[in-house]
This record gives sequence, C-alpha cells and structure tokens, in this order.
Amino acid sequence: MNKKIVLSAVASAVVLAGCAGSYSSAELDKMTKEIVAKSFSEKGIAKLDRLNQDEINLACTQAELSGKDLDAATRKRVEEVNMKTIKFPADGKFIGDWKSGEKIAQGGRGMTYRDKAGSPNGGNCYNCHQISKAEISYGTLGPSLYQYGKLRGDGDAVVKYTWGKLYNAKAYNACTNMPRFGHAGILTEAQMKDLMALLLDPASPVNQ
Repeated sequence: MNKKIVLSAVASAVVLAGCAGSYSSAELDKMTKEIVAKSFSEKGIAKLDRLNQDEINLACTQAELSGKDLDAATRKRVEEVNMKTIKFPADGKFIGDWKSGEKIAQGGRGMTYRDKAGSPNGGNCYNCHQISKAEISYGTLGPSLYQYGKLRGDGDAVVKYTWGKLYNAKAYNACTNMPRFGHAGILTEAQMKDLMALLLDPASPVNQ
C-alpha cells in the first residue's frame, strides 16, 4: 500500500481527533483504516486487498509515523525474512535483452483497474532513478544507476546482488520505497532479466 495514502489518512484522523477530543492509538488506527477503506472501491483487477499492509510494511509505516527508525533487531529480522524469499532464475541465466529492458524501465503502466489480469507491467524505473544519459526526465528518490555495470563489473556477487535487489529490495533495506518486483509478482522473470541486461550489459546505454 502506498505510504502517502496511509499518511494522508492518518493526518485526516488526527485532525478529527483534535476536533472531537483525545483518542487512543488503537482508536486512531481504527479510524484511519475506516477512512482508507471508504475511499476506495474494487474495480477490475484492483481489489481492496491492496489496502492490507503485510507485517513488514506496517512496521515501516508505524516507524515513519513515530519519527523513529526501526530498531536494529527488527530491521535485521525483516531483512533476513525477505532475503529468504529471493528466487534466482531457474535456468541460471540472469541477463536478457537490454533493449527490452529499456522499454520496461520507461513503462509505467500496469496493475490498474483498466488493465487485464496477466497483462505485462512496466517497471517505471525512471520515476525514481537516473539510468541512461539519453533520458533527461527522471526521478531522484533513488540513486543514479548510470554506468551501473561499468562501475561495478559483472562478477557473480554483483549479478546476484542486483537480481536480489530487483526481486525483493527489502532484503537489503527493510523500509526501502523500492517495489518488490519479483516477490510481489509485478515483473516476470523474463522482464527482470531484461532489466538486468539494461544495468549490466556493456552494450547498454547505461554503461556508455
């Protein structure tokens, strides 16, 4: 679930609380869930279960709302649990076609009520990262990935780390905003291989 939605709902609940008197934390949580639930309706493939945070996202949301980072023990446990979810390619091949990877990185469509179940999603990577110098429009929420492979090489450790980061970034940073592309089924294995090529193939514009 999008943290901005949660925070907006909590803010609304807090405003109401200020007007009507003091509420307990549990009461505010209940109010927040009710406000969020009433703001959405199911349509197409967009179901209300998307509003349900798993234990990991809930812990990170609560930490953000409190203004405190996760404690070290919780962070370590979260990252260890997520690390166990990472699945490497069944055929042992990590690199696909960087040209297809660029299209995936540029594409932001998918998973809306207008999309059909099973239709391919985009990665929307440029929304958070600089990737290719040819693209002048990009977000800065995440680090620049320009020359990713050129700077890091393509050794086994780098390849597996990159795959793991794409598959489930929370294995490396518990409260990262990066989507869990593989774990959440946002991208297919083939799509992830193409993104790997975009980042690591020497011929990719990323590495020029």
